[in-house]
Amino acid sequence: MIDRLDGYGYNFQIKIITCLLKDRMFLHQVSDVLNPSYFESEASSWIIRSILHYWNDYRNSPTLEVLKVEVEKISIEILKSEVVERLKDAVKNFDATDLDYVKEQTLDFCKNQTLKKAILDSVDLLKTGEYDKIKYKIDSAIKSGTDRNLGHLYTSEIEDRYSEYARNTVATGWDLLDKLMDGGLGKGELGAVMAPAGIGKSWMLVSIAGNALKQGKTVIYYTMELNPYYVGQRFDAWFTGVPFQNLKDTQYRERLNGIVGSIPGELIVKYYPTKSPSVSTLSAHIEKCIMQDKKPDLIVVDYADLMRASSGVSDSESESNQIYVELRGLAGEYDIPVWTASQTNRGGLKEEVIGGDNIASSYRKLAHSDFMMSLSRKVEDKMSGTGRIHIIKNRFGADGITFPSKVNTFNGHIELFEANSEGGREIQSIKPEDTVRKTLAEKFKSL
Repeated sequence: MIDRLDGYGYNFQIKIITCLLKDRMFLHQVSDVLNPSYFESEASSWIIRSILHYWNDYRNSPTLEVLKVEVEKISIEILKSEVVERLKDAVKNFDATDLDYVKEQTLDFCKNQTLKKAILDSVDLLKTGEYDKIKYKIDSAIKSGTDRNLGHLYTSEIEDRYSEYARNTVATGWDLLDKLMDGGLGKGELGAVMAPAGIGKSWMLVSIAGNALKQGKTVIYYTMELNPYYVGQRFDAWFTGVPFQNLKDTQYRERLNGIVGSIPGELIVKYYPTKSPSVSTLSAHIEKCIMQDKKPDLIVVDYADLMRASSGVSDSESESNQIYVELRGLAGEYDIPVWTASQTNRGGLKEEVIGGDNIASSYRKLAHSDFMMSLSRKVEDKMSGTGRIHIIKNRFGADGITFPSKVNTFNGHIELFEANSEGGREIQSIKPEDTVRKTLAEKFKSL
């Protein structure tokens, strides 16, 4: 059995420090079994002692600013230099993909060492027949290092529920929506866009994904309807503002390369034939991406109605409901937000504002979504480039609100306005008959 952590190597020990600085719950769990003497160097032992002292005093992981102050108190220059270098190496590993493995191995090592010490300490007690003390030592050793997370302690963790980590969101890029959603869609949450066929729900998903890419996020976009390269062209149009039909012209290629090359995030577009993938299929693909160091920050499914349930169901309504249950489970399993879209029933085509009663297949989709909005556009709206985005459900704030919108289905640019704003009043003042008359006149003139 390895008695010191130097048997795992330098990088492993550095990643333990990374985990302690990054993961408060891991520090909580390991604090009673982690001994600074397990580390091979005095510098690493110093860092571990400092982290454990800070935990005992403040019940939190120390920040780098705190450690910087403590490092300045070190009087031995060689030790100070080594501590600084190890802390720099620890920070470099903040995005390492094997930290869960490091935490698991560290816990096992520390618990084994604690149990070994309890057994050795029990030898003398065995000679004197103090069996109750032996039992207490062994039981305590077995229980050490166990998960202490009982859940959210309401009365004592007030600050925790208002910290930036309580609900880490990915903004949609539409300020009016993000304000209503308290920052956007959070980890483990499911959002949905509902609209009739051919109205623009896929463009809304492209817009949400595009804004996430601007934020430096990794996005996986699953498509069951469009060729992945065609989806890529839609993103090209969204980022450049050039209609995607025109981007085939080489005069736009240099501009396109420059814009796409400067995007801080990463987009993966994965195509599956209609009704072939289940949520289990998506999960397997996500695992493959994670193994290649491409863990997603956002999942977009275009769209859930074109998937199949993982388990057999008897009818389309039950299948549709099951898919939404599984998608929300996927969001929770990987701790990431998931956006998808849904078709309306036939009545949705005629509605000025589309509500929850227009959901196709299963009304229970609404129950499983944390946020659902609809996009309604009549023939006149298509001619004038307008529409209405209605908030059907919002767990994070107000709903039942309708935003007049400008919708450009050539490049995917969609703008939302408050109803009483200048832009909102302008859109609402457009008369359908004037739009039809103007469009027919332009077509007649072109002929």
